[in-house]
Amino acid sequence: MSNTPSAARSDAATGNGRERSATSELTAAQRRAVAELIRVSPVADELGRRFADAGHELHLVGGSVRDALLGRLGEDLDFTTSALPEETQRLLQGWAEAIWTTGIEFGTIGAARRGLRLEITTFRAEAYDRVTRNPIVQYGTNLQDDLQRRDFTVNAMAVSLPDHRFSDPYGGLADLAAKRLRTPGTPHDSFADDPLRMLRAARFAAQLRFTVAPEVVTAMTAMAKDLSRITAERIRDEFTKLMTGADPVAGLRLLVDTGLADQFLPELSGLRLEIDEHAQHKDVYEHTLTVIRNAMSLEEDGPDLVLRMAALMHDIGKPATKLVGPDGRVSFHHHEVVGARLTRQRMKALRYPKDVINDVTELVALHLRFYGYGRGEWTDSAVRRYVTDAGPLLARLHKLTRSDCTTRNRRKAAALAADYDALEERIARLQAEEDLAKVRPDLDGNAIMELLGIPPGPLVGQAWRHLKELRLERGPLEHDDAIAELLRWAAERGITPPA
Repeated sequence: MSNTPSAARSDAATGNGRERSATSELTAAQRRAVAELIRVSPVADELGRRFADAGHELHLVGGSVRDALLGRLGEDLDFTTSALPEETQRLLQGWAEAIWTTGIEFGTIGAARRGLRLEITTFRAEAYDRVTRNPIVQYGTNLQDDLQRRDFTVNAMAVSLPDHRFSDPYGGLADLAAKRLRTPGTPHDSFADDPLRMLRAARFAAQLRFTVAPEVVTAMTAMAKDLSRITAERIRDEFTKLMTGADPVAGLRLLVDTGLADQFLPELSGLRLEIDEHAQHKDVYEHTLTVIRNAMSLEEDGPDLVLRMAALMHDIGKPATKLVGPDGRVSFHHHEVVGARLTRQRMKALRYPKDVINDVTELVALHLRFYGYGRGEWTDSAVRRYVTDAGPLLARLHKLTRSDCTTRNRRKAAALAADYDALEERIARLQAEEDLAKVRPDLDGNAIMELLGIPPGPLVGQAWRHLKELRLERGPLEHDDAIAELLRWAAERGITPPA
């Protein structure tokens, strides 16, 4: 680098620019915090005065302070206090509209007041056994020790009530302005106490678009296997927050790069080794991340967990189905079938609700059905089946299929988009003629039993499915034609209807 006066002036100007930018960010954060605190102060200050009058400290703390600084404080407020839980409960009596004590064994009392949900926890200075994540609860004696035990510096700030004194012993405000994630103490000690904090770091990277400090990433990589101490349900909850964040791809990359994904979602890391057959991306892993971004761009009413999870899982069957042909081309035949099975297994292991598992699995199974439509081989019957099989997932299937087109070949991308436009127009035309979402046979079960003279049982179901197949194949039948088809089916099976 040149040591000329002009270079020195340039460096100084750049440095001053960074300082001005940082100062501007801090000032903006402080303004946002003031506005948010004014919004909740009628309740927060009332509560603070009650505790102060009883000789106790009360501080708004943790995520509540962070969110106030970000201008996104919600209706849930977290407090810490010098009062023991029983004293907290006494102070809330007659003031709170409701009180709950489900967290009292951890020093937490909950309350509701004027539409706000409050959680008040006694100063903590607990240690962890570092075998499970269960804390050995020990009450602390001061605010600084309480803040030191928290996961990240941006969550280790407090506002005292009712005087609004700001405490930031670990530089959380500067980290918040820099969008940087650090731990109050050493990352190793923080993650050894609670390994879930490693997954939370990836979640904050996704939710808040924060950069994780290098020393934190190093500790996450070294300690990834400690995540095995955490229950599947808690991992699922953090992962769901990551996937519904503003930038899930950033969080997913961090999980893969640190080895955390290998502990609960190894299929994701496995995609890095599988070269995509169309060679439009470096590998299937990069393709998958692009599909997630594409799917997000098509969301209409906020984050759609089912759609994003389907985008994440849609190609996980490729490693098990990879085949290199004599010409060197790579194929993944029936990877959607294998992928659907793997998706169900993985999501069950993570304890996702059954309806979420079923929806994501079905989308993975169906995501390739569209390909081939552009060759002109689809009959109206095939379109009806496509709609019927997708059922209530049709809108999501449209989005997933469109998102899966990541080719860099503009002509090919335009052709695929045009084909799908044509398919959606054709679906709309058929739906105008008949309600495809509610396709039923032209004769119901009662009519089948009466016409064939048979009692309820498996035979009725077989006849019903036969008529439904005809309905999908040929569209609505006239009543007499439907009866004739049923009688023909019965005659082939030796069933003699009543005279």
